[in-house]
Amino acid sequence: MAITANYWAFTLTDGALRMLVLLYFYQLGYSPFSLATLFVFYEVFGVITNLVGGWLGARIGLNKTMLMGIVIQVLALLMLSLPNEYLTVVYVMFAQALSGIAKDLNKMSAKSSIKLLVGNLDNEQAQSKLFKWVALLTGSKNTLKGVGFFLGGLLLVTFDFQVSVLLMAVALVIVAVITYPMLRGELGKTRYKAKFSQLFSKNVSLNYLSAARLCLFAGRDVWFVIALPVYLASQLHWQHQTVGAFLACWIIFYGIIQANTPKILKIFRGPEESSAHQKVTLWSVILVLVTSVLCLAIYFYPQNDEVLIIGLFIFGVAFAINSSLHSYLIVSLAREDGVSMDVGFYYMANAMGRLLGTVLSGLIYQQFGLLSCLCIALILMILASCFVRKTKYTHHT
Repeated sequence: MAITANYWAFTLTDGALRMLVLLYFYQLGYSPFSLATLFVFYEVFGVITNLVGGWLGARIGLNKTMLMGIVIQVLALLMLSLPNEYLTVVYVMFAQALSGIAKDLNKMSAKSSIKLLVGNLDNEQAQSKLFKWVALLTGSKNTLKGVGFFLGGLLLVTFDFQVSVLLMAVALVIVAVITYPMLRGELGKTRYKAKFSQLFSKNVSLNYLSAARLCLFAGRDVWFVIALPVYLASQLHWQHQTVGAFLACWIIFYGIIQANTPKILKIFRGPEESSAHQKVTLWSVILVLVTSVLCLAIYFYPQNDEVLIIGLFIFGVAFAINSSLHSYLIVSLAREDGVSMDVGFYYMANAMGRLLGTVLSGLIYQQFGLLSCLCIALILMILASCFVRKTKYTHHT
Protein backbone atom coordinates (compact mmCIF):
# COMPACT_ATOMS: atom_id res chain seq x y z
CA MET A 1 0.00 0.00 0.00
CA ALA A 2 2.85 2.39 0.82
CA ILE A 3 4.58 1.63 -2.48
CA THR A 4 1.35 2.08 -4.45
CA ALA A 5 0.47 5.37 -2.69
CA ASN A 6 3.95 6.72 -3.37
CA TYR A 7 3.81 5.62 -7.01
CA TRP A 8 0.30 7.05 -7.52
CA ALA A 9 1.19 10.46 -6.06
CA PHE A 10 4.32 10.68 -8.20
CA THR A 11 2.44 9.65 -11.35
CA LEU A 12 -0.24 12.29 -10.76
CA THR A 13 2.35 15.09 -10.63
CA ASP A 14 4.32 13.61 -13.56
CA GLY A 15 1.26 13.64 -15.83
CA ALA A 16 0.29 17.15 -14.71
CA LEU A 17 3.82 18.47 -15.30
CA ARG A 18 3.95 17.05 -18.84
CA MET A 19 0.66 18.74 -19.78
CA LEU A 20 1.67 21.99 -18.06
CA VAL A 21 4.97 22.17 -19.95
CA LEU A 22 3.40 21.16 -23.29
CA LEU A 23 0.50 23.64 -23.20
CA TYR A 24 2.36 26.50 -21.50
CA PHE A 25 5.24 26.55 -23.96
CA TYR A 26 2.88 26.08 -26.91
CA GLN A 27 1.13 29.25 -25.67
CA LEU A 28 4.53 31.00 -25.70
CA GLY A 29 4.84 30.20 -29.42
CA TYR A 30 7.15 27.15 -29.47
CA SER A 31 7.05 25.07 -32.68
CA PRO A 32 6.15 21.33 -32.56
CA PHE A 33 9.82 20.35 -32.93
CA SER A 34 10.89 22.82 -30.21
CA LEU A 35 8.27 21.28 -27.91
CA ALA A 36 9.72 17.85 -28.67
CA THR A 37 13.22 19.04 -27.71
CA LEU A 38 11.92 20.03 -24.25
CA PHE A 39 11.21 16.34 -23.59
CA VAL A 40 14.35 14.90 -25.21
CA PHE A 41 16.46 15.02 -22.03
CA TYR A 42 13.48 13.67 -20.06
CA GLU A 43 13.62 10.53 -22.20
CA VAL A 44 17.44 10.38 -22.59
CA PHE A 45 17.97 10.42 -18.84
CA GLY A 46 15.12 7.94 -18.44
CA VAL A 47 17.17 5.51 -20.53
CA ILE A 48 20.27 6.03 -18.36
CA THR A 49 18.29 5.93 -15.11
CA ASN A 50 16.60 2.62 -15.86
CA LEU A 51 19.96 1.04 -16.55
CA VAL A 52 21.85 2.50 -13.59
CA GLY A 53 18.80 2.63 -11.29
CA GLY A 54 18.31 -1.15 -11.47
CA TRP A 55 21.91 -1.67 -10.34
CA LEU A 56 21.49 0.99 -7.63
CA GLY A 57 18.29 -0.66 -6.36
CA ALA A 58 20.13 -3.99 -6.09
CA ARG A 59 22.92 -2.30 -4.11
CA ILE A 60 21.04 -0.05 -1.65
CA GLY A 61 17.41 -1.29 -1.69
CA LEU A 62 14.29 -0.20 -3.55
CA ASN A 63 12.85 1.99 -0.80
CA LYS A 64 15.86 4.30 -1.05
CA THR A 65 15.69 4.54 -4.86
CA MET A 66 11.96 5.31 -4.59
CA LEU A 67 12.65 8.14 -2.13
CA MET A 68 15.46 9.44 -4.38
CA GLY A 69 12.92 9.66 -7.20
CA ILE A 70 10.58 11.83 -5.11
CA VAL A 71 13.40 14.16 -3.96
CA ILE A 72 14.70 14.68 -7.52
CA GLN A 73 11.18 15.40 -8.82
CA VAL A 74 10.68 18.04 -6.13
CA LEU A 75 13.98 19.64 -7.20
CA ALA A 76 12.85 19.64 -10.87
CA LEU A 77 9.54 21.29 -9.94
CA LEU A 78 11.33 23.97 -7.89
CA MET A 79 13.60 24.71 -10.87
CA LEU A 80 10.55 25.35 -13.06
CA SER A 81 9.01 27.75 -10.52
CA LEU A 82 11.37 30.57 -11.57
CA PRO A 83 10.01 33.61 -13.53
CA ASN A 84 9.47 33.28 -17.30
CA GLU A 85 12.64 35.07 -18.33
CA TYR A 86 14.75 32.25 -16.83
CA LEU A 87 12.77 29.47 -18.54
CA THR A 88 14.92 29.11 -21.64
CA VAL A 89 14.80 25.96 -23.79
CA VAL A 90 18.11 24.67 -22.40
CA TYR A 91 17.09 25.37 -18.79
CA VAL A 92 13.71 23.62 -19.17
CA MET A 93 15.42 20.67 -20.90
CA PHE A 94 17.71 20.30 -17.86
CA ALA A 95 14.75 20.45 -15.45
CA GLN A 96 12.97 17.84 -17.58
CA ALA A 97 16.12 15.69 -17.44
CA LEU A 98 15.85 15.63 -13.64
CA SER A 99 12.15 14.79 -13.93
CA GLY A 100 12.98 11.90 -16.27
CA ILE A 101 15.51 10.53 -13.76
CA ALA A 102 12.96 10.85 -10.96
CA LYS A 103 10.13 9.18 -12.87
CA ASP A 104 12.10 6.11 -13.89
CA LEU A 105 13.66 5.64 -10.44
CA ASN A 106 10.16 5.66 -8.99
CA LYS A 107 8.66 3.33 -11.63
CA MET A 108 11.54 0.84 -11.56
CA SER A 109 11.37 0.69 -7.76
CA ALA A 110 7.61 0.15 -7.63
CA LYS A 111 7.43 -2.55 -10.33
CA SER A 112 10.45 -4.44 -8.99
CA SER A 113 8.94 -4.42 -5.50
CA ILE A 114 5.75 -6.14 -6.67
CA LYS A 115 7.54 -9.37 -7.64
CA LEU A 116 9.35 -9.51 -4.29
CA LEU A 117 6.16 -8.89 -2.30
CA VAL A 118 4.07 -11.46 -4.19
CA GLY A 119 6.54 -14.19 -3.20
CA ASN A 120 7.30 -17.62 -4.69
CA LEU A 121 6.28 -17.83 -8.36
CA ASP A 122 6.81 -21.53 -9.00
CA ASN A 123 3.12 -22.36 -9.52
CA GLU A 124 0.36 -21.17 -11.84
CA GLN A 125 -1.69 -19.61 -9.03
CA ALA A 126 1.24 -17.39 -8.02
CA GLN A 127 1.78 -16.37 -11.66
CA SER A 128 -1.90 -15.43 -11.93
CA LYS A 129 -1.61 -13.38 -8.74
CA LEU A 130 1.48 -11.61 -10.10
CA PHE A 131 -0.34 -10.85 -13.39
CA LYS A 132 -3.26 -9.28 -11.51
CA TRP A 133 -0.99 -7.11 -9.31
CA VAL A 134 1.20 -5.94 -12.19
CA ALA A 135 -1.89 -5.16 -14.30
CA LEU A 136 -3.44 -3.24 -11.38
CA LEU A 137 -0.28 -1.24 -10.68
CA THR A 138 0.35 -0.48 -14.36
CA GLY A 139 -3.28 0.32 -15.15
CA SER A 140 -3.88 2.49 -12.09
CA LYS A 141 -0.64 4.36 -12.85
CA ASN A 142 -1.83 5.25 -16.33
CA THR A 143 -5.30 6.15 -15.09
CA LEU A 144 -3.72 8.58 -12.64
CA LYS A 145 -1.39 9.88 -15.32
CA GLY A 146 -4.54 10.73 -17.30
CA VAL A 147 -5.99 12.47 -14.26
CA GLY A 148 -2.65 14.29 -14.09
CA PHE A 149 -3.12 15.50 -17.69
CA PHE A 150 -6.48 16.93 -16.74
CA LEU A 151 -4.99 18.38 -13.54
CA GLY A 152 -2.22 20.05 -15.56
CA GLY A 153 -4.72 21.73 -17.88
CA LEU A 154 -6.88 22.77 -14.91
CA LEU A 155 -3.91 24.19 -12.97
CA LEU A 156 -2.82 26.23 -15.98
CA VAL A 157 -6.31 27.76 -16.26
CA THR A 158 -6.70 28.32 -12.48
CA PHE A 159 -3.19 29.43 -11.48
CA ASP A 160 -0.11 30.56 -13.33
CA PHE A 161 2.61 28.07 -14.33
CA GLN A 162 4.95 28.85 -11.42
CA VAL A 163 2.30 28.50 -8.69
CA SER A 164 1.13 25.21 -10.22
CA VAL A 165 4.57 23.55 -10.03
CA LEU A 166 5.11 24.81 -6.48
CA LEU A 167 1.82 23.26 -5.34
CA MET A 168 2.86 19.91 -6.81
CA ALA A 169 6.27 20.09 -5.11
CA VAL A 170 4.62 20.62 -1.71
CA ALA A 171 2.24 17.68 -2.30
CA LEU A 172 5.14 15.33 -3.14
CA VAL A 173 7.07 16.32 0.00
CA ILE A 174 4.02 15.46 2.13
CA VAL A 175 3.64 12.04 0.43
CA ALA A 176 7.35 11.23 0.87
CA VAL A 177 7.28 12.08 4.59
CA ILE A 178 4.21 9.87 5.16
CA THR A 179 5.18 6.80 3.08
CA TYR A 180 8.94 6.45 3.55
CA PRO A 181 8.81 5.09 7.16
CA MET A 182 6.45 2.32 5.95
CA LEU A 183 8.82 0.89 3.31
CA ARG A 184 11.05 -2.11 4.07
CA GLY A 185 14.69 -1.14 4.39
CA GLU A 186 16.22 -4.11 2.55
CA LEU A 187 13.57 -4.70 -0.12
CA GLY A 188 15.24 -5.56 -3.44
CA LYS A 189 18.79 -5.48 -2.07
CA THR A 190 20.77 -8.44 -3.43
CA ARG A 191 22.55 -10.93 -1.20
CA TYR A 192 25.71 -10.24 -3.21
CA LYS A 193 27.28 -6.97 -4.32
CA ALA A 194 25.70 -6.38 -7.74
CA LYS A 195 28.32 -5.69 -10.42
CA PHE A 196 27.84 -2.97 -13.00
CA SER A 197 28.62 -5.49 -15.76
CA GLN A 198 25.48 -7.44 -14.76
CA LEU A 199 23.23 -4.59 -15.94
CA PHE A 200 22.99 -5.95 -19.48
CA SER A 201 20.65 -8.91 -19.71
CA LYS A 202 21.96 -12.25 -20.90
CA ASN A 203 18.42 -13.66 -21.20
CA VAL A 204 17.62 -13.93 -24.93
CA SER A 205 13.84 -13.86 -24.40
CA LEU A 206 14.13 -10.78 -22.18
CA ASN A 207 16.22 -9.06 -24.87
CA TYR A 208 13.62 -9.76 -27.57
CA LEU A 209 10.85 -8.60 -25.24
CA SER A 210 12.82 -5.40 -24.55
CA ALA A 211 13.20 -4.78 -28.29
CA ALA A 212 9.45 -5.29 -28.71
CA ARG A 213 8.80 -2.82 -25.88
CA LEU A 214 11.04 -0.23 -27.53
CA CYS A 215 9.08 -0.46 -30.79
CA LEU A 216 5.72 -0.59 -28.98
CA PHE A 217 6.22 2.70 -27.12
CA ALA A 218 8.00 4.45 -29.97
CA GLY A 219 4.96 3.50 -32.07
CA ARG A 220 2.60 5.10 -29.56
CA ASP A 221 4.58 8.25 -28.80
CA VAL A 222 5.39 9.06 -32.43
CA TRP A 223 1.84 10.39 -32.78
CA PHE A 224 0.66 10.81 -29.19
CA VAL A 225 3.27 12.98 -27.42
CA ILE A 226 3.58 16.07 -29.64
CA ALA A 227 1.68 15.46 -32.89
CA LEU A 228 -1.77 14.73 -31.45
CA PRO A 229 -2.12 17.62 -28.93
CA VAL A 230 -0.69 20.14 -31.43
CA TYR A 231 -2.97 18.75 -34.18
CA LEU A 232 -6.04 19.04 -31.93
CA ALA A 233 -5.16 22.63 -31.01
CA SER A 234 -3.98 23.90 -34.43
CA GLN A 235 -5.99 21.90 -36.99
CA LEU A 236 -9.21 21.07 -35.13
CA HIS A 237 -9.07 24.35 -33.13
CA TRP A 238 -9.69 22.77 -29.71
CA GLN A 239 -9.16 24.91 -26.60
CA HIS A 240 -6.18 24.00 -24.39
CA GLN A 241 -8.34 22.77 -21.53
CA THR A 242 -10.30 20.63 -24.02
CA VAL A 243 -7.08 19.09 -25.35
CA GLY A 244 -5.94 18.36 -21.79
CA ALA A 245 -9.32 16.87 -20.86
CA PHE A 246 -9.45 14.64 -23.96
CA LEU A 247 -5.92 13.30 -23.51
CA ALA A 248 -6.70 12.78 -19.83
CA CYS A 249 -9.83 10.76 -20.69
CA TRP A 250 -7.87 8.66 -23.19
CA ILE A 251 -5.09 7.88 -20.68
CA ILE A 252 -7.65 7.13 -17.92
CA PHE A 253 -9.54 4.79 -20.27
CA TYR A 254 -6.26 3.18 -21.32
CA GLY A 255 -5.29 2.69 -17.65
CA ILE A 256 -8.65 1.09 -16.81
CA ILE A 257 -8.20 -1.39 -19.67
CA GLN A 258 -4.68 -2.20 -18.45
CA ALA A 259 -5.84 -2.77 -14.87
CA ASN A 260 -8.60 -5.09 -16.09
CA THR A 261 -6.56 -6.99 -18.68
CA PRO A 262 -6.66 -10.29 -16.69
CA LYS A 263 -10.48 -10.12 -16.70
CA ILE A 264 -10.64 -9.14 -20.38
CA LEU A 265 -8.38 -12.04 -21.35
CA LYS A 266 -10.70 -14.45 -19.55
CA ILE A 267 -13.52 -13.31 -21.83
CA PHE A 268 -11.35 -13.96 -24.93
CA ARG A 269 -9.67 -16.88 -23.28
CA GLY A 270 -9.66 -19.56 -25.97
CA PRO A 271 -7.97 -22.82 -24.94
CA GLU A 272 -7.24 -23.10 -21.22
CA GLU A 273 -3.64 -24.03 -21.99
CA SER A 274 -3.03 -20.80 -23.89
CA SER A 275 0.31 -19.39 -22.68
CA ALA A 276 1.29 -15.80 -21.99
CA HIS A 277 3.51 -15.93 -25.09
CA GLN A 278 0.60 -16.99 -27.31
CA LYS A 279 -1.58 -14.23 -25.88
CA VAL A 280 0.94 -11.44 -26.33
CA THR A 281 1.67 -12.67 -29.88
CA LEU A 282 -2.04 -12.65 -30.77
CA TRP A 283 -2.65 -9.20 -29.31
CA SER A 284 0.43 -7.76 -31.04
CA VAL A 285 -1.10 -8.80 -34.37
CA ILE A 286 -4.46 -7.28 -33.36
CA LEU A 287 -2.65 -4.01 -32.54
CA VAL A 288 -1.05 -3.97 -36.00
CA LEU A 289 -4.49 -4.42 -37.60
CA VAL A 290 -6.05 -1.68 -35.46
CA THR A 291 -3.22 0.76 -36.31
CA SER A 292 -3.67 -0.04 -40.01
CA VAL A 293 -7.40 0.76 -39.82
CA LEU A 294 -6.64 4.00 -37.92
CA CYS A 295 -4.23 5.10 -40.69
CA LEU A 296 -6.86 4.40 -43.35
CA ALA A 297 -9.55 6.23 -41.35
CA ILE A 298 -7.40 9.37 -41.02
CA TYR A 299 -6.49 9.17 -44.73
CA PHE A 300 -10.12 8.95 -45.93
CA TYR A 301 -11.64 11.22 -43.24
CA PRO A 302 -9.04 13.97 -42.53
CA GLN A 303 -9.88 16.56 -39.85
CA ASN A 304 -12.92 14.57 -38.73
CA ASP A 305 -13.25 14.76 -34.93
CA GLU A 306 -15.52 11.73 -34.54
CA VAL A 307 -13.40 9.37 -36.66
CA LEU A 308 -10.22 10.39 -34.82
CA ILE A 309 -11.75 10.04 -31.35
CA ILE A 310 -13.34 6.62 -32.01
CA GLY A 311 -10.16 5.36 -33.68
CA LEU A 312 -7.99 6.47 -30.76
CA PHE A 313 -10.15 4.70 -28.19
CA ILE A 314 -10.12 1.43 -30.18
CA PHE A 315 -6.34 1.77 -30.49
CA GLY A 316 -6.23 2.38 -26.72
CA VAL A 317 -7.86 -0.99 -25.98
CA ALA A 318 -5.43 -2.99 -28.13
CA PHE A 319 -2.39 -1.04 -26.95
CA ALA A 320 -3.33 -1.29 -23.24
CA ILE A 321 -3.70 -5.08 -23.39
CA ASN A 322 -0.33 -5.40 -25.15
CA SER A 323 1.35 -3.12 -22.61
CA SER A 324 -0.14 -4.99 -19.65
CA LEU A 325 0.97 -8.38 -21.00
CA HIS A 326 4.46 -7.00 -21.63
CA SER A 327 4.69 -5.62 -18.07
CA TYR A 328 3.67 -8.96 -16.59
CA LEU A 329 6.11 -10.94 -18.74
CA ILE A 330 9.12 -8.84 -17.78
CA VAL A 331 8.41 -9.00 -14.05
CA SER A 332 7.84 -12.75 -14.28
CA LEU A 333 10.97 -13.38 -16.40
CA ALA A 334 13.20 -11.28 -14.13
CA ARG A 335 15.61 -12.98 -11.74
CA GLU A 336 14.41 -13.25 -8.13
CA ASP A 337 17.74 -12.00 -6.75
CA GLY A 338 18.51 -8.83 -8.69
CA VAL A 339 15.00 -8.29 -10.08
CA SER A 340 15.56 -4.52 -10.27
CA MET A 341 18.43 -4.98 -12.76
CA ASP A 342 16.32 -7.00 -15.21
CA VAL A 343 13.33 -4.69 -14.80
CA GLY A 344 15.64 -1.67 -15.13
CA PHE A 345 17.14 -3.06 -18.36
CA TYR A 346 13.67 -3.66 -19.80
CA TYR A 347 12.40 -0.19 -18.91
CA MET A 348 15.59 1.27 -20.36
CA ALA A 349 14.30 -0.10 -23.69
CA ASN A 350 10.90 1.39 -22.85
CA ALA A 351 12.51 4.81 -22.29
CA MET A 352 14.53 4.51 -25.52
CA GLY A 353 11.26 3.86 -27.36
CA ARG A 354 9.68 6.95 -25.81
CA LEU A 355 12.75 9.01 -26.71
CA LEU A 356 12.63 7.86 -30.33
CA GLY A 357 8.86 8.44 -30.48
CA THR A 358 9.12 11.94 -28.94
CA VAL A 359 11.79 13.15 -31.38
CA LEU A 360 9.99 11.65 -34.38
CA SER A 361 6.64 13.05 -33.19
CA GLY A 362 7.82 16.65 -33.37
CA LEU A 363 9.96 16.19 -36.48
CA ILE A 364 7.57 14.10 -38.63
CA TYR A 365 4.49 16.13 -37.65
CA GLN A 366 6.18 19.45 -38.45
CA GLN A 367 7.30 18.19 -41.87
CA PHE A 368 4.51 15.85 -42.98
CA GLY A 369 1.53 15.90 -40.58
CA LEU A 370 -0.41 13.49 -38.35
CA LEU A 371 -1.06 10.78 -40.97
CA SER A 372 2.67 10.34 -41.57
CA CYS A 373 3.20 9.95 -37.80
CA LEU A 374 0.58 7.17 -37.78
CA CYS A 375 2.24 5.42 -40.74
CA ILE A 376 5.56 5.39 -38.83
CA ALA A 377 3.62 4.02 -35.84
CA LEU A 378 2.33 1.16 -38.01
CA ILE A 379 5.85 0.19 -39.09
CA LEU A 380 7.01 0.18 -35.46
CA MET A 381 4.01 -1.93 -34.34
CA ILE A 382 4.85 -4.52 -37.04
CA LEU A 383 8.45 -4.67 -35.75
CA ALA A 384 7.17 -5.07 -32.17
CA SER A 385 5.01 -7.99 -33.27
CA CYS A 386 8.00 -9.65 -34.98
CA PHE A 387 10.17 -9.35 -31.84
CA VAL A 388 7.39 -10.69 -29.60
CA ARG A 389 7.17 -13.83 -31.76
CA LYS A 390 10.82 -14.60 -30.93
CA THR A 391 10.21 -14.41 -27.19
CA LYS A 392 10.08 -17.87 -25.60
CA TYR A 393 7.92 -18.16 -22.52
CA THR A 394 5.95 -21.06 -21.07
CA HIS A 395 4.00 -19.86 -17.98
CA HIS A 396 0.20 -19.87 -18.29
CA THR A 397 -1.91 -16.87 -17.30
